[in-house]
Amino acid sequence: MSLAFRLPSAASLLPAGLSLPTFRASDPLAEPIRLGMPHLAYGGLSETWLLKELGHRHWLLLARGAGREVPDFRDADGATVYAAFIAVQVTDAALGAFREHDSLVLRSRLERISRTQFASRHELLRDGTPMGHVEMTSVFVKRKEKGKNRALARVGLPGFSAPAAKPGLAGTAALAATIRAGRFAQHFGFANADGESGTALTVRPCPSQDFNGADFLYFASFQAFVDRAEWEAMDAPAGLFTVARDMVFHSNVEIGDAVRITVKAQRAEGDQLLHWCVLTRAADGARLADIFTRRAPAPC
Repeated sequence: MSLAFRLPSAASLLPAGLSLPTFRASDPLAEPIRLGMPHLAYGGLSETWLLKELGHRHWLLLARGAGREVPDFRDADGATVYAAFIAVQVTDAALGAFREHDSLVLRSRLERISRTQFASRHELLRDGTPMGHVEMTSVFVKRKEKGKNRALARVGLPGFSAPAAKPGLAGTAALAATIRAGRFAQHFGFANADGESGTALTVRPCPSQDFNGADFLYFASFQAFVDRAEWEAMDAPAGLFTVARDMVFHSNVEIGDAVRITVKAQRAEGDQLLHWCVLTRAADGARLADIFTRRAPAPC
């Protein structure tokens, strides 16, 4: 003989007219981030951490846009397809205003702007106050040869909504096309002319630190190399933070390749430092990225 007991439900124990609240699974991309040591750098928010976080969000938004649980994309032949950034713009940033225990909210949205291109916009809020925004444009690519980073092919994937007739986030892609083709008279106040300042730094990217899980040199590492060149080769003071940065990417490297960071031009405007750096493969001079930067001290 067995006895079975059925416990009353929680709802049945409530007084008449009352009901239990409905809890919905929260969107992890909308959750505030309480800043701690992993998120911070000397004097403020780590730009390297921020770019990695936003790159990850861009990737997750692509999965959502295709109705997928995880961003595992493959072409018709089963080859892995990656989202490679062609341009990133940081605008009106106040990274030096962030402190430990601040609440950072990232408001993100994604838009398809062409057959292979997608753009995302991320607004930064510190305890509810806007602190800048970042726009990122990516293309779907696959390796032409297994294990090689230098030769990539663009890929169009099904499952996404059609591109907007007039995309609202097409500006960064247009910038990338203009910079890549050299069709600009000036940018960040720097004339598009031959010559360089003579300041340069060569680094050999570390596989465990500078490459990502897809075995590419991570886009955030390009920015970190420029910061290192600023510190080591430009005699810049400590405590400068990015106010604006435009990064246009051209190519990638293999593990073991050295990267040369050349200061194409630089100037000071009051307490701000501006520079245009060109990253190339040291072995053959192939252009990897153009990075335009405006840096300033943290607010007092």
